[in-house]
Amino acid sequence: MELPGIRGKVAVVTGAGGGIGEAYAKGLAAAGARVVVAEIDKDAGARVAREIAASGGDALAVEVDVGSPESTRALAERAAAHFGAVDFLVNNAAIFGGMKLAPYITVDWEYYTRFMNVNVNGALLCARACVPLMKQRGGGAIVNQSSTAAWMSTGFYSLAKLALNGLTQGLARELGPQNIRVNAIAPGPTETGGLRSVVPEAFIKPMVAGLPLARMGTPADHVPTLLFLLSDAAAWVTGQVVNVDGGQVMRP
Repeated sequence: MELPGIRGKVAVVTGAGGGIGEAYAKGLAAAGARVVVAEIDKDAGARVAREIAASGGDALAVEVDVGSPESTRALAERAAAHFGAVDFLVNNAAIFGGMKLAPYITVDWEYYTRFMNVNVNGALLCARACVPLMKQRGGGAIVNQSSTAAWMSTGFYSLAKLALNGLTQGLARELGPQNIRVNAIAPGPTETGGLRSVVPEAFIKPMVAGLPLARMGTPADHVPTLLFLLSDAAAWVTGQVVNVDGGQVMRP
């Protein structure tokens, strides 16, 4: 999908070793961007980068823990050293597949704090690492990966995504004067291994049946919205959370 302002740019995509993040990385490469495949699973990230290269794209795999200030700074340094710049940041990495399900009152505190550090602070740490490089380029764009769970109050995963929406709007205000736009995508139920590992089939079927567009989403369903939000076609769009969810959540 070709949109203005994508070709030749450098995009960092976290959590790009599978699922929606992999689709984002490959979609950006297909649109002509140079892609940093940032992934805590070193082998998964390397696989995606190889597949992008095999398809004629340009990709660099970097192992990263987004919950670590040192690791995120090293990610930005690797991107700059290899590609010379960073124009786009896609904060997709999160603890989701295989996540523990527990009430707020009893969830293990160490697990909860690690979860929130990755799922919320990780986006801020990556922004702190990449924004100085965007400023050197005269601007850029960030897209955070939210979820329709943000509006469902279904536990600390929902809390993390609601906080990420707030971070999106706060960064949009803070970074707008530097010509850096910040938006978010909120996927609905999407066919990934992560979803299947957390949500039982008995719950998925009625949930999907109740959607106005009654089917599961696919990772590919989210790529056009990502490309639009990063591209010059969205040059006057910032601070927005865009649902890509088959109509699951309708906000006034």
